[in-house]
Amino acid sequence: MRNVAVALVVSTALIASSATAQGPWRNLAEGNSIAAWRGYKSDSVPPGWQVVDGILSKQRPVADIITRDQFGDFELSLEWKISAGGNAGIFYRGTEEYPRVYWSAPEYQLLDDASAPDGRNRLTSAGSAYGLYPPPEGHLKPVGEWNETRILAKGGKVEHWLNGVKLLEYELWGADWTAKVKASKFNEWPNYGLARRGHIALQGDHAGTLAFRNIKIRELK
Repeated sequence: MRNVAVALVVSTALIASSATAQGPWRNLAEGNSIAAWRGYKSDSVPPGWQVVDGILSKQRPVADIITRDQFGDFELSLEWKISAGGNAGIFYRGTEEYPRVYWSAPEYQLLDDASAPDGRNRLTSAGSAYGLYPPPEGHLKPVGEWNETRILAKGGKVEHWLNGVKLLEYELWGADWTAKVKASKFNEWPNYGLARRGHIALQGDHAGTLAFRNIKIRELK
């Protein structure tokens, strides 16, 4: 019995230690509040974005939004739904040094693979690290259904998850990543992907509807 008790104490301690390794979850769209967001290079939210009953959405092309706070090592979890032919993205560790957020921030692609032109190329399909790392096929839900996305960023290591499946992982700033950036359009912007800390951004400038819910983030210690 004593050994069992000791094992339980050790197990509980390990669980507590693991729990304190992450910060608390923060809800970035709660109730009808959009207070966690603002426009890119703006202190206000661009017209067209709204939060209703915890769902952040837009119905037409609108300017991108970013979190008011910045994050370094983090885990982001959310659900998203896009209209037929839709195209959007989630950017992370974005800065405001350039005219557009995608000039600095890596992107998790959101897409209707079946209808959008970018769906013809795995490098630009849903769940990809846009233009750099392709995801496998077969894990995206049909248009009209909610998809669950997780992004983990710890130092240079980044993971993209979709509907409970890890699609890809890559190492920022390493030789492979540097070579891929150099061969891509992102080579035009010398600070692309180099920030250790930055904003989460949501792309809104494509046509169609886009919705998010259960948007949660926690910092990884």
